[in-house]
Amino acid sequence: MRFLFLGDVIGRAGRDALIEAVPGLRRDLALDFIVANGENAAGGFGITEKICGQLFAAGIDVITGGNHSWDQRAIIDYIDHERRLLRPINYPKGTPGKGVALFGTAGGRRVLVINAMGRVFMDAIDDPFAAVDAELTRYVLGRDADFILLDMHGEATSEKVAMGVFADGRASLVVGSHSHVPTADTRILPGGSGFQTDAGMCGDYDSVIGMDKEEPLRRFTRKISGGRMSPANGPATICGVFVESDDRSGLCRRIAPLRDGGVLRPTMPEG
Repeated sequence: MRFLFLGDVIGRAGRDALIEAVPGLRRDLALDFIVANGENAAGGFGITEKICGQLFAAGIDVITGGNHSWDQRAIIDYIDHERRLLRPINYPKGTPGKGVALFGTAGGRRVLVINAMGRVFMDAIDDPFAAVDAELTRYVLGRDADFILLDMHGEATSEKVAMGVFADGRASLVVGSHSHVPTADTRILPGGSGFQTDAGMCGDYDSVIGMDKEEPLRRFTRKISGGRMSPANGPATICGVFVESDDRSGLCRRIAPLRDGGVLRPTMPEG
């Protein structure tokens, strides 16, 4: 299988760039499945039903979330009946939506998507390792699913790397989100899982992690808020991770970072 995970979509710049690029990426890379983290897609805070529809129409198969999943309150009703929109699996029991789902591809392959969230420097929620272990015990790669993605949404590099080690050999790809900066550690782990600590963001990098520079700088230099932060709206760089998996085992055979457009040095997997 050929799979693409796209990092945090930030505001209009990230959305517009993704909507324009995804059809071409799917064609040129012969992709079977695309997942994007969309928790910042609506003005940098949360996501809406309308934006989900736009991303699905562009060719995104599944949207994952994180600590900003609930910033747009109307999403609470929508997420309960839209199985393609996930939130972290380790939110407490009774939280709307789901953190894991099994999907089929046009070619008849089965893709399991798990969305988890770290607890270091994040909200005090349930244990992500226990929640992920339960799903990787229930769904065995190569038996119950042809490809398993784990989006580990977290602040601490150590926690995201630990999740990669924890899930190695049981998932096709373990990739981090939330930090908004692509890491340079793209690799295949000893057990055969693809890994990157953070995929980066799809947004304007002439910014402070996607936000217009003025307000974050004010808060850092003066410790005074001047108002709500807003996304930067310059040319966006699309950042993600491409994986080609083994058809029999589901493990990673090839992995490469993707960066396209904007101001970062471009990288593009071979088609």
